[in-house]
Amino acid sequence: MRQLGPRWFARTHGPVEEGAKSPAVRRMRRQDLREVAEIERRSYSLPWSAFTFRSLLRRSNTVLLVAEENKGVAGYAALWLAADEAELGNLAVRPGRRGRGIGRTLLRHVLEEAVQRGAQAVFLEVRESNAVARRLYEASGFRIVGSRPDYYASPREDALVMRLSLDRLSLTVSQPGR
Repeated sequence: MRQLGPRWFARTHGPVEEGAKSPAVRRMRRQDLREVAEIERRSYSLPWSAFTFRSLLRRSNTVLLVAEENKGVAGYAALWLAADEAELGNLAVRPGRRGRGIGRTLLRHVLEEAVQRGAQAVFLEVRESNAVARRLYEASGFRIVGSRPDYYASPREDALVMRLSLDRLSLTVSQPGR
């Protein structure tokens, strides 16, 4: 069995085996922007524009990933890095494909990128009422470290600031044939 991702991920979510049914995760491309913007519009009350994603594609300190199923974008994740910290700016899954582990798969891949790029911690903000996202992040090791009052609009709501320490984590990707 080939276990992918940090050891903590396998402990909290079970090992990911080769051949397991999970979406293909790859770098976002310019031609994905229409589908990504559609998912964004259907997921957030104040969505990022296609222009925002296009701008992020040009930044070297940004990781933009998409989960692809049946030749279509099922979800995406956006992460940016500064020094030894990373911020998960956005993670969204197409509404009709939620609850299938796509978000968990995207999160695993984006955290692997953070580790590979030398991040020691990852931060994110999440709506206080977003129980599904909070469960995903907490199961992945994120802990609440603060809040931002009235951070979100439409509807107005506090954000919880969550942090995952990566400094003790290591990747456990073994070489094929070992």
